[in-house]
Amino acid sequence: MKKIEAIIRKTKFEEVKEALLSSDINWFEYHDVHGIGQSRQARIYRGVQYSTDVIERVAISIVCRNQFVAPTIQVIINTAQTGEIGDGRIFVSDIIDTWSIRTGENGDSVLRDKK
Repeated sequence: MKKIEAIIRKTKFEEVKEALLSSDINWFEYHDVHGIGQSRQARIYRGVQYSTDVIERVAISIVCRNQFVAPTIQVIINTAQTGEIGDGRIFVSDIIDTWSIRTGENGDSVLRDKK
């Protein structure tokens, strides 16, 4: 099992959410995050100057079986990518075990994939 953590633009979240749900990713966690990126320049949007050093993003966390990692990452990249600086990052890490609190069951059978 793997945990996929994606940090994406806040403006792309709804689009990514719909793409994940339509590709049978039926559970994920998300929350608003703030980060400091490499770009340290001021930008102007609608006549207002703002700094780009503190960036509002959405973090999405998904735990899935190994065979679903590559397709899930591809859905995120295809949907969240704008080609501009600040599109975000995806991190993948190993999950050693998982438990269902309701049933007490453990292992990757706890993950209820539609596929």
